[in-house]
Amino acid sequence: MSAQHIAKARTTAVVLAGGTGQRVGLSIPKQLLKIAGKAVIEHTLSIFQQADSIDDVIVLMAPGYVPDVEKIVAKAGLTKVTRVIEGGSTRNETTERAIAALGEGLAEGEDRNVLFHDAVRPLLSQRVIKDCVDALDRYQAVDVAIPSADTIIVTRTHGGDGEFITDVPDRSRLRRGQTPQAFKLSTIRRAYEVAASDPNFQATDDCSVVLKYLPDVPIYVVAGDEYNMKVTQPVDVFIADKLFQLASTAVPQPTDDAAYRELLTGKTLVVFGGSYGIGADIAALAESYGASVYALGRSTTGTHVENPEHVDDALSKAYADTGRVDYVINTAGVLRIGKLAETDSTTIQEALNVNYLAPVQIARASYKYLAETKGQLLLYTSSSYTRGRAEYSLYSSTKAAMVNLTQALSDEWAGDGVRVNCVNPERTATPMRTKAFGDEPAGTLLSSEAVARTSLDVLLSEMTGHVIDVRQQDPTRGASEASGFEQALAAVLDRQADV
Repeated sequence: MSAQHIAKARTTAVVLAGGTGQRVGLSIPKQLLKIAGKAVIEHTLSIFQQADSIDDVIVLMAPGYVPDVEKIVAKAGLTKVTRVIEGGSTRNETTERAIAALGEGLAEGEDRNVLFHDAVRPLLSQRVIKDCVDALDRYQAVDVAIPSADTIIVTRTHGGDGEFITDVPDRSRLRRGQTPQAFKLSTIRRAYEVAASDPNFQATDDCSVVLKYLPDVPIYVVAGDEYNMKVTQPVDVFIADKLFQLASTAVPQPTDDAAYRELLTGKTLVVFGGSYGIGADIAALAESYGASVYALGRSTTGTHVENPEHVDDALSKAYADTGRVDYVINTAGVLRIGKLAETDSTTIQEALNVNYLAPVQIARASYKYLAETKGQLLLYTSSSYTRGRAEYSLYSSTKAAMVNLTQALSDEWAGDGVRVNCVNPERTATPMRTKAFGDEPAGTLLSSEAVARTSLDVLLSEMTGHVIDVRQQDPTRGASEASGFEQALAAVLDRQADV
């Protein structure tokens, strides 16, 4: 069999962004609304940019807003996006324009895979994308759906008396449709050609066009994800923003020790809080792979992170010695437990200085060095950041501030190529924790070495603006992939139970 016959079909993602923001009360299309520091459409396009099974992306944008998306694509370096064109006045017309664009340049008899996805579903998982593309090896049409958790009723209106139930379908057979919807290009093109002869043709999605006009073509259903929500109503904006904040993000890992060494040799790390615990482990690990590391701490180098002069001196020395600063990490923190009304002013000031003002100053002082190397600032939060608990008010509130600082700076510094991320370890065996809680049962705490390894993976990734959860059974480190929704829910429950 020739290479031409065994080669996998090219796969294009078509991001449908023709909607407006009327239902969420906006004067701009909802796909341009910012969630978690980025436009909704940028989140969506980034997912396809990262998908190994997607070769290229085209965008069908609401008329008048094509230049806005082109600017987003250029600024974010979304190299898979090959075209941004105007959508039509209806969903069907927009799909037809996409089909026409996809057919340009194809040789006779050539086919390709196409995934149609709503731009306002910015939480699509890589698993769903892969399942859709894999299914196209066997089927010509693929939908994505999830079971309906609600009972669905069928109603009919009787004059002015309101609605009355006429049927209650079997919920076990009902599914809620999502996107992407995937097709062989030849199949979806043929469905629309047949539909064009129907004067009453209208449809709200593409699988229904195949179902009605190509009834002999089976439509396979891929299991969707509760997380893959559509931003349609005002409350969706709030929910999506919170889900972005809570969801674990998978961290890409170098393949082996040689890859770590290649990426870190010649790079300079400055680690504040590097005397012990996570910071010391990051320093040792990075140094073992060839990086120049400056591990700074109160007990080892006399560096007080709450002192701006100490921070400036540490960064300038690293720069003077090596000529660069690629990564700045701050793991320094203090944990003071007690009722706020009974806490003295000195303790309050210490918590604010070390846990909040110090990271702010470190960020401020690091910026000029990181802008030069296109480097990264890495901060740390705590599992208590989503919900403050009694007697942890100072600690949990300052750790919540780290998440917001991360997201704000990642957006603020994106144009300069500086990345900012935040690691959220679950309960970890560190000297700070032992001092606060004493000895705890073996096996109940995450090791600081595991957190350090994930931290290094984050530093070497292209991620920015993310909160990365690290747990004992961490899905980013080889466990079977749970859905993003399940990960987020588990994280919420963990944070409500732990510090």
